[in-house]
Amino acid sequence: MPNDTQPPQSTSSSSQSNPAWSRDELILALDLYLKHRESLPSKHHAEVQELSQFLGKLGQALGITSSASFRNPNGVYMKLGNFRRWDPDYIKDGKTGLAKGNKDEEVVWNEFATSPNRLAAIVSAIRSTVEADAQLGNPLHGDDELDIQEAAEGKVLTRLHRTRERSRKLVEAKKKQALASHGKLVCEACGFDFFKRYGAAGTGLIDVHHSRPLHTLEPGQKTRLEDLILLCANCHRVVHASRHWLSLEQLKAALQKA
Repeated sequence: MPNDTQPPQSTSSSSQSNPAWSRDELILALDLYLKHRESLPSKHHAEVQELSQFLGKLGQALGITSSASFRNPNGVYMKLGNFRRWDPDYIKDGKTGLAKGNKDEEVVWNEFATSPNRLAAIVSAIRSTVEADAQLGNPLHGDDELDIQEAAEGKVLTRLHRTRERSRKLVEAKKKQALASHGKLVCEACGFDFFKRYGAAGTGLIDVHHSRPLHTLEPGQKTRLEDLILLCANCHRVVHASRHWLSLEQLKAALQKA
């Protein structure tokens, strides 16, 4: 079993310039850690090698790096050691994991370590989205939006979610459905009606929000109009204002409480 002695790190400029591990990377590393919780694999292990290669693909897809060796196997192995310091089963006998790491490791551990089914679903969705990025028209490329807080499930699924929300075809189809059913476009949370408030200047204005949980998203999956809800700009911004995005029910509850 590998001990907690930190292996020597590469001193190359490329490794030193690598950014801190992202939420997506930590989720994938935690998944590997939990699979080998009793005895961590070495940097030569096939799954460590595979994760290293996949993180290169992920970094390239998100525009974080142009290098396929973005996270080398030694770095992946060390990250597994970092998670040990948050594992109650490991530290209960006075042991400690690798001390230096990402400040988000504890957050990711607390959120996902005891939710194996949700973690597995998120890992599957991240992996399949990265692998299918080119076939999907590269939804993972581009800049992040200042108004949108990256979701707890990470940047990959956040960007996939927003791509579906911005689909002109889906947006227009949802508006057409609402007009056919109700004759107007009204926020499903607060009831705001742009046309009623602004007259002709507000004609056709409303945001469309994709309401399915991010860990259920899969590349190529057809978005149903039932998965979309109409929100005013204010309510939509509130939904995305924190890492744990609000459901429609939570948003309505917040409005009632306020």
